[in-house]
Amino acid sequence: MTITFSETQKNRLTDLGWKGASANEEFATAEQRERAYKKTEKAAIAQNREQLLQLINETHQPRLCGLQQDLALCLHEEGFTQVTTPAIISKVFLERMSLDGSHPLTRQVFWLDSKTCLRPMLAPNLYAVSRQIMNFAKMPLRIFEIGSCFRKESEGKLHLKEFTMLNLVEWGTPMEERTERLKELADTVLRAVPIRDYSFREEFSQVYGDALDVVSRKGIELASTSTGPHPLDAAWKISCSWVGIGFGLERLLVCREEDEGIHRYSKSISFLDGARLNIK
Repeated sequence: MTITFSETQKNRLTDLGWKGASANEEFATAEQRERAYKKTEKAAIAQNREQLLQLINETHQPRLCGLQQDLALCLHEEGFTQVTTPAIISKVFLERMSLDGSHPLTRQVFWLDSKTCLRPMLAPNLYAVSRQIMNFAKMPLRIFEIGSCFRKESEGKLHLKEFTMLNLVEWGTPMEERTERLKELADTVLRAVPIRDYSFREEFSQVYGDALDVVSRKGIELASTSTGPHPLDAAWKISCSWVGIGFGLERLLVCREEDEGIHRYSKSISFLDGARLNIK
């Protein structure tokens, strides 16, 4: 009869992001297992320390920050204007997005008081800013934002309570070009990451209804798309056709780095740029 690493040992190696020997390696005795575990843990700690020292001495920037810069640059070159808006939004903005008390997403909102919350998405502010710019700018109008969003998610391998979104919208896209334009813009963003192996999948959005998702080769949702005119537009007094895409940046990193744990690339005091900080 053989044994494998204990669950506690497996969890520790996963926490350290060890990509070496299989966690299902088999041993004849507990003594052999302990020797192998100590050796593997030591190698994993050294791997994390090397990553952190490389960040401090060479790159000086977490991959999440670098990705934000790369994506912003690529969208600037495509004629998109970047905006920055508050993370605190009003209840009225959520209601305009159909997120009233009966909507499933309402239960995931971090409420600050009866009238304000931390934004669960970037779309409400993009609607508001875009509507004002439309008063004087010509179409097509291309706008994007990169910023934190907050939801009461179950923090599994692919979910975070605070996550970074890139939302882009092109107002005035001709109706007959919307689907093709969505695919062009998705490809533009993913080439900047870079991620080349992806596909589109029809899904139902809780906010926009039928839509296309961008998924990785492993089936991970990387982005969701939307098009207009849409019934939600009326609340913002917008009537033109448009296309929009929202990407989760931490998921893009998980996919690009061929990793499994999203927390390693999140805004954290436990991890930094993919490495575990507590490596004693």
